[in-house]
Amino acid sequence: QTIDCNDGNVFTATLTGNCTFTLATPNSTGSRATSFTLVLTNDGTPSRTVALAGGTFKYPGGSVTRTTTANAIDVWFFFSPDGGTTWYVSISMADLTT
Repeated sequence: QTIDCNDGNVFTATLTGNCTFTLATPNSTGSRATSFTLVLTNDGTPSRTVALAGGTFKYPGGSVTRTTTANAIDVWFFFSPDGGTTWYVSISMADLTT
């Protein structure tokens, strides 16, 4: 799945299989900062995997742990100060369930 920041700054996705999100076109002006939020929902199958591509990714403490239980929702935050070369990633809300 490709995330194009020219399309908006809030994206939603439901995992129906393992997924690689590719961050493309972070900003129409390449040297400007870009940020977006991803609301990621798991379908009814637990333990789906998520990978990120399209830059260098940095996480608090060196890694990020997402919720892998069925039907859980995580809200991710992405920020790039350099036009998409480096992305700072955190999960601001995890394991949101109904």
